Amino acid sequence: MRAPAPPFYSHAVEVTAPERWLYISGQVGQRPDGSAGADIAEQTAIAVENLQRILAGAGMGVEDLVKLTIHLTEAASLGGFAPPAAALLGQPPAAVTLLIVKGLADPRLLIEIEAVAAK
Repeated sequence: MRAPAPPFYSHAVEVTAPERWLYISGQVGQRPDGSAGADIAEQTAIAVENLQRILAGAGMGVEDLVKLTIHLTEAASLGGFAPPAAALLGQPPAAVTLLIVKGLADPRLLIEIEAVAAK
């Protein structure tokens, strides 16, 4: 029996012959100037933009993501997180683990995304 297809992630991603692996530390909803997004949707967009910049610096893009671990500080944030994440993280989607955590390093932060990419 097959698990139902989720909207923004894959149950599994197979990497058959990568030349390079990139492990990306957790990216948060904080801009380079230190300001944080006002809500979960804005922080998600900022975190994904930060992730995209790191990928681009390595000559990769969201299509090279194979695994994401997403930390949210509130379960109520799921509704505000999913639409921007699905729109920004590419297709086919990566495998994802989503956790609800008590807090992040800065209390203003609502999301942290760490990633693994292969190309």
